[in-house]
Amino acid sequence: MSEGGREGVASLVVAWQASHGRNHLPWQQTRDPYRVWLSEIMLQQTQVSTVLDYYARFLARFPDVRALATAPEDEVMGLWSGLGYYTRARNLHRCAQQVVAEHGGAFPRSAEALATLPGIGRSTAGAIAAFCFSERVPILDANVRRVLTRYLGFDADLAQQRNERLLWDRAQQLLPQEDLGTAMPRYTQGLMDLGATVCSPRGPLCGQCPLNGGCAAFLAGNPEKYPVRTRKLSRRSESWQLLLLKNERGQAWLQKRPASGIWAGMHCVPVFEDSAALHRCVESLREAAGLEIGELQPFVHVLTHRDLHLHPVLVSGALPERPLEEGSWFALDRWDAIGLPAPIRKLLEATQVQLW
Repeated sequence: MSEGGREGVASLVVAWQASHGRNHLPWQQTRDPYRVWLSEIMLQQTQVSTVLDYYARFLARFPDVRALATAPEDEVMGLWSGLGYYTRARNLHRCAQQVVAEHGGAFPRSAEALATLPGIGRSTAGAIAAFCFSERVPILDANVRRVLTRYLGFDADLAQQRNERLLWDRAQQLLPQEDLGTAMPRYTQGLMDLGATVCSPRGPLCGQCPLNGGCAAFLAGNPEKYPVRTRKLSRRSESWQLLLLKNERGQAWLQKRPASGIWAGMHCVPVFEDSAALHRCVESLREAAGLEIGELQPFVHVLTHRDLHLHPVLVSGALPERPLEEGSWFALDRWDAIGLPAPIRKLLEATQVQLW
């Protein structure tokens, strides 16, 4: 592709974004790296409509990177609770602390340096650098990858790293070359907007796309063929036995999950690998007088790579001050101060368990 052709693509995207793209989102009205970084982390695998409220709450509580860095981890996880993919929240906290400790509270100004921070991969680093510093660097999130593979007719298998690197090189070639101060933020946002609103995975609106005149996939009539990735996510199922303990004061017994794995670092009701282990625990508690014990309706919680089949048992009444070795009693008035996985919060609310 010629230099003129490359610049032509960028010009089309920039012009389209100005007139048809999303220009109303709160993180688009700033070049503050903290706010852009926060939005980029929240938007990973999460819809814009969901992120909006979380973004506003985070900024209200943590208006700058120093406020986030000095906050207790439980408070950060509590505000994140319900947004999912909780590793993002832990990395968010670690990243803020590193920016303060190693960079004086100022985010690095290059994508290369940004990518060394916790939780910031190459694409997120590129987005921050392009939006805030107009650096001429590409991004390749899921939406942009779809737009570019279709436009280029890039049918190499992206499950192979060498092909992923090749696509990065092609993305670099398409970047704007003039007026970078204005063009890079708008071009980057334009590709994101095209992937989110026009170049959808199924039933893309090719007639509304500014790139359809040169899009290889559109011209061949097979846009849904792209991107090509042969290695699929392997799904598996797990069965978890949940023990809901509720004392006479309406408090729930919660434990902190291990530092790695599902819901790492979050607060959760006790989890048992099998029903026999759970029922042995329940039997050991029967010595307490006046306990009510009942099995609740099982349900399935779907994660990216697996399905959790959750089987809750509720034990309530005059429970001991410490019914289990690990954990603490929690009640309602301070639930915002801890991180609770969304299905656990819903389960506790459904059983009218107070959370502090």
